[in-house]
Amino acid sequence: MVHVIKIGGNIIDDAIKLDDFLNRFAKLDGPKILIHGGGKLATSVAKNLNIEQQIIDGRRITDAETLKITAMVYAGLVNKTIVAKLQSKSCNAIGLSGVDGNCIQSVKRNHPTIDYGWVGDVESIHAGFLQNLIDNRIVPVISPITHDGKGNLLNTNADTIATEVAIALSETNEVNLRFCFEKLGVLTNPEVDGSWLRKLDKKEYQSLKEAQIISKGMLPKLENAFKASESKITRVEICHADYASEQGESFIGTLIV
Repeated sequence: MVHVIKIGGNIIDDAIKLDDFLNRFAKLDGPKILIHGGGKLATSVAKNLNIEQQIIDGRRITDAETLKITAMVYAGLVNKTIVAKLQSKSCNAIGLSGVDGNCIQSVKRNHPTIDYGWVGDVESIHAGFLQNLIDNRIVPVISPITHDGKGNLLNTNADTIATEVAIALSETNEVNLRFCFEKLGVLTNPEVDGSWLRKLDKKEYQSLKEAQIISKGMLPKLENAFKASESKITRVEICHADYASEQGESFIGTLIV
């Protein structure tokens, strides 16, 4: 079983919570890949530089200046901090962006009504490259910066990257995909942590979306989760970072069905 785990939300921004999560991730047996976000830190850096940010349906509009910030924050500070922490926990991690080893190639988004700027939609995953790393017990830590094969960097949603990596690897492996953040799972009441759903199907998701119970950053996460659940991936789950390595009855989170 290959574990593909995406970590994001407030966990990335809290050094203690991030370290707790990485302790669990480092102890997780078997081949594994970690994909991370870092959007709140990028927003903070942009604010300090007086660069206005715009996010639509959980997706960041990425102009040329914002692209520089996301590349520095995601592929630089956040990625290397995570790798350094994992190395300190005897987890042989390697920090990557989608550019490295032609790992993830994307195409610049062409939307009929919204100019997303330098945002990329995943076009291909170099699954053989990632497979070679995990076969040699190296743990890829992937930041959400990709490229178009023409020399341009692109900012790509980390949930999308996790999904596409998991789908690519599921062609030759059993894969468990987990989206981890600061909530117990998908909540029916965003203000009540105990309102998490044990299972979520597409019909109920549409109802929650129409009622605006699910919105903002949860939209791309769940869109990707359902795409993953319709592929060869063995299990797709959304959970709190504290349960990232739990299996069986000890796991708490939302199973996407």
